[in-house]
Amino acid sequence: MSEISDCMVVLTTVENTQDAEKLASLLVDAHLAACVQILPRIKSIYRWQSTVQQSDEFLIIIKTTSPTFPLLESFIKQYHPYQTPEIIALPIIAGSIDYLEWLAGAVKPNLHNN
Repeated sequence: MSEISDCMVVLTTVENTQDAEKLASLLVDAHLAACVQILPRIKSIYRWQSTVQQSDEFLIIIKTTSPTFPLLESFIKQYHPYQTPEIIALPIIAGSIDYLEWLAGAVKPNLHNN
């Protein structure tokens, strides 16, 4: 089991609610995430292929652990609809001990179902 100091948040974005819900469910079902939250309708402005682009996206906030990150990153790349998905990991530096203990205990990657 991971330690609470291993807890982290991973961010990614997708184009629509269907992709967001599918990815969130897959991550939780595979025990790669304890919880996934979906924030609708954010505006992203970015440079892609030498052109400034903007699009409405859904932000996916994934609660996981640092030892799980390499598997989670590979999993996201496998199931993500974007060619180059945003995958950013941020450490959780403080939080409710009860919540962080639950998070650390809930992340148990099941490699046989992936």
